[in-house]
Amino acid sequence: MTSALLTDRYELTMVEAALKAGTAHRDSVFEVFARRLPEGRRYGIVAGTGRFLELLADFRFGDDELRWLRESGVVDATTADWLADYRFSGDIWGYAEGEVYLPGSPLLVIESTFAEAVLLETLALSVFNYDSAVASAAARMVSAADGRPLAEMGSRRTGERSAVAAARAAYIAGFGATSNLEAGRSWGVPTMGTAAHAFTLLHDSEEAAFRAQVDTLGPGTTLLVDTYDIPEAVATAVRVAGPGLGAVRIDSGDLPSLVAQVRDQLDELGATGAKITVTNDLDEYTIAALRAAPVDSFGVGTSVVSGSGHPAAGMVFKLVARRGDDGAWVSVAKKSADKATVGGRKTPVRVIVDGVATTELIRVGSDEHAAGERPLHVPLVTAGEIDPRHTGAEGVARARLHRAVAVAELPDQALRLGRGEPVVPTVYA
Repeated sequence: MTSALLTDRYELTMVEAALKAGTAHRDSVFEVFARRLPEGRRYGIVAGTGRFLELLADFRFGDDELRWLRESGVVDATTADWLADYRFSGDIWGYAEGEVYLPGSPLLVIESTFAEAVLLETLALSVFNYDSAVASAAARMVSAADGRPLAEMGSRRTGERSAVAAARAAYIAGFGATSNLEAGRSWGVPTMGTAAHAFTLLHDSEEAAFRAQVDTLGPGTTLLVDTYDIPEAVATAVRVAGPGLGAVRIDSGDLPSLVAQVRDQLDELGATGAKITVTNDLDEYTIAALRAAPVDSFGVGTSVVSGSGHPAAGMVFKLVARRGDDGAWVSVAKKSADKATVGGRKTPVRVIVDGVATTELIRVGSDEHAAGERPLHVPLVTAGEIDPRHTGAEGVARARLHRAVAVAELPDQALRLGRGEPVVPTVYA
């Protein structure tokens, strides 16, 4: 299926006007970046690169799309003919997926003709704004969990396609699994899930429900114990599954006190190896509040798929350079109040001192870097050819590993949940 109409109308009207003006084929450089982080956040995580590249591969205007564009009066015949042959032939580079980003970080750079590149604005922003928002929130939850596993369970709290993207982004950020099967099939994210309250309510008794689940999935399954009375359910779970019970899940109530009580009860009943997982509208703050409780794992839904209050990362797509008539690059930038941009082709590096990131250094008009500086841009598309290492399940696995390395470079204060400024300053040189 084509991704070409997952865009805003003005992208095509700009192309039409530029074709008429003779400026459509000027070499241009666009950047995707965030002017600022969500209020109080100290860093962000880049996610969506692999998704964007796969959508780019399908960015084609077929007969049906062109017919509709002409019949709807969106473009004229000349522009429709140009769109019929559209294939992105330029270069794209950017921060590796899973990388930390900060205000001003040029996390995606597209160099091509104006017409070829500008068509990708809406597609790039829709992917990176959502996926990076989810990954940035998920990374905070991973820090709050302090090494305990997290599962993404938010498919029922967002759109059906957004659910797949959210599961992918959360996994890159350090979550261990998702309930979403399409994310497992498409992106290699481990899947998990056992039963909901409806399964217990279906049966004549809680014991009958537990026996049906254990008979099917084995005693190592996770039994949901808060449908009726939690102490009674825990006792029933151990009686049915035996001391080899895998885990119990709690989805309601005063979690800190309930978890402690359930842990004591499980131990008294001999199920000392049984784990406790909690769900119930968790976010990074409630996870942190449970740090001292004997919780073994967390399931997070609404908060992670909504970016924990920041469902879009606030990224923009701006023209920063174009070639002049003499062939030389010309820096261009907005001067608008509160929306000014920094023009010019840029090379970002992260200054590392004793293994800790100290500066996001963005060199304008220079591609040099010195000792102690980690280059941040990697090639993603070269002359229209997509680097396959950044796509599919392999790309997700690479991004997940890269995220762990990038976050480990941050100063300790980056992991604090309290409001604060970006943990690494952005400096232009």
